Order: sequence, then C-alpha cells, then structure tokens
Amino acid sequence: MTPMLKEATGSAHSRIYAYGAARGENAVPNDDLVGPIDSSDEWIRQRTGIVTRVRADKETTAVDLAADAAAEAVRRAGVAPSDIDLVIVATISNPRQTPSVSAIVADRVGANPAAAYDINAACAGFCYAIAQADALIRSGGARYALVIGTEKLSDIVDPTDRSISFLLGDGAGAALLGPSETPGVSQTLWGSDGSKSEAVRMNATLTQFRDGEAEWPTLRQEGQTVFRWAVWEMAKVAKQTLEAAGIEPADLAAFIPHQANMRIVDEFAKQLGLPDTVAIARDIADTGNTSAASIPLAAHRLLEENPELSGGLALQIGFGAGLVFAAQVVVLP
Repeated sequence: MTPMLKEATGSAHSRIYAYGAARGENAVPNDDLVGPIDSSDEWIRQRTGIVTRVRADKETTAVDLAADAAAEAVRRAGVAPSDIDLVIVATISNPRQTPSVSAIVADRVGANPAAAYDINAACAGFCYAIAQADALIRSGGARYALVIGTEKLSDIVDPTDRSISFLLGDGAGAALLGPSETPGVSQTLWGSDGSKSEAVRMNATLTQFRDGEAEWPTLRQEGQTVFRWAVWEMAKVAKQTLEAAGIEPADLAAFIPHQANMRIVDEFAKQLGLPDTVAIARDIADTGNTSAASIPLAAHRLLEENPELSGGLALQIGFGAGLVFAAQVVVLP
C-alpha cells in the first residue's frame, strides 16, 4: 500500500505588513523629451497627466532599485530578513536573462536561502506576484514573502518613439507579506489575451540585434488599442473583483490602479462610481509609468501622504503587455 503523503498547511490568511520604494535618481520633465518626438509639454500633460517622470542613473540597474525598495519594506515590517522564505520579483527589465533579480535581492537583504524567482507579467506583474505569495503563504509554501516590482525602462526606450517612450520611468516598489488571522488579500481575478500581443511589445528580438538585423530592442505600443482595452475591459474586471471580495465601491479606502495614463485612472474611477471618500493613486504625474513597479510605488506614496488610510481596503489592478491583467483587494498596512 502506498503511504499517504503529509499535506503542507500554512496560515489561514495573509496580509501586507509594509511597503518599500525606490525611485530613479533623476526627475525628467516633459520639456527634456519633446524635441525628438516633435511634441510639447502641454500635449503630454493633456494626453497622459504626466508632468515629470523619474529615471535612474546609467550605472543603476533594476536589481539595485529592487534591493533598495526591498530593504525598506523589510525594515518597516519588523520581520527578520532570515525569516523571509520567499522572494518574487516582477520585472521586464532584468539586465540579464539569468540569474534572476530575485535571487540576488534575496541575498542582498539577508534572506538567503529563500526560494526566489522572477515573473514577467509586465504591468500586471506585481498583482500576479501578490496572488502567488498569498497562495503560497496559505498553503504552507512560505511564511514570509517579499514581493517586488522593479523596472529600469529607460534602458529600453527609443527617444524618437511617440507611442510610449515619454510615458516611462524607473523605480521599484516592494511589499512584505506574512500570516494573518483575518483575510488581507482577496481572491485575485486575472487573465490574458494573447491575440492582442502586438499592442504592447518589443520591436525586435535579442537574436535579431545580435545578428545585425535590428537596432537595440525598445518598447512600442498601439496607444488607442491599449487605451480602449484598459478603459472598457479592465473596468469590468475591477467591478468583478469588488464583487468577488464581497464589498462595494464605498467600502474602499483607496483605489490603486496601474499608473499607465491619468485619463485611464480617471475613467476607471468614473465607471466604478467611486465616492469622494476613496483616495485615488495618481503617482504617474511625477513618477511616470513604471510597469511592474507602478502599483507598489503608488501605494507607498499614497500611505506616506495619507497615513489615515492604514488598515483600509484598497482595490489594485494591473494590466499591460501580453495582454495580461490581474486585480485584487488588499488591506493596507
């Protein structure tokens, strides 16, 4: 007779204990970028809501940004680094195919030998990673998990591209999750639509670059396609996420969408019918679009500026290249 395996069990629930953040060292106003794209500060502000964005020094990598954000989250959480047994990093800008950002960051913050892996879900990456960390904590796969979204998108920008280059910034946001006696992360609604994979993409492959068939690969997007998909389809996902969590818009303390475009953020708020009591993250105005880092960076700033939100409910939703999306409601630390 085959012996019965012992089943792993974990905490009944998980929650976010603390956030950490690291932004690129340099503020880059619109006027610094408009020449190569034959545009203006006014056009960028009206179309995107961006006044300036942050970009890192040439020597700074996505790994450096991730480690800085992670260190703050660990310190604020009051958890010993040696007790962290899982590190998940969401990124599309690891400067190397391997090793992972996560393994290096785990070592830098003192969490070695934590399980560590990277995921590529673009702008939805942080929400994907939160879903995985929550599930692993509840299943017994981890007790304390460090989730990081980090990007150095300035490495993959074409200054002459009008589709996305002026949107992008550099930074990292981290969250430390651990066991909780009450639910701190709701059911995640996530998915993909690969039929729209050309809507946000790299314009060439590394092998094409190697073989001299293309310039250094940079990001491109079909702006109107992405805008329509985000406004109509993602608003539906946001509503479904609230229903799955068993709450109403008025129950929220905050709304933290991916910082893709201020017009998308405002349209989301309108379609969700958010009351004035809900704080809405608008970090894009000063940070730009930082892909996987945008939600934790926005959450970090929102709590810094509005500490009274602590303990409240926040709806967060990420969406981007793939096309992929993910959303959940979390209790703010």
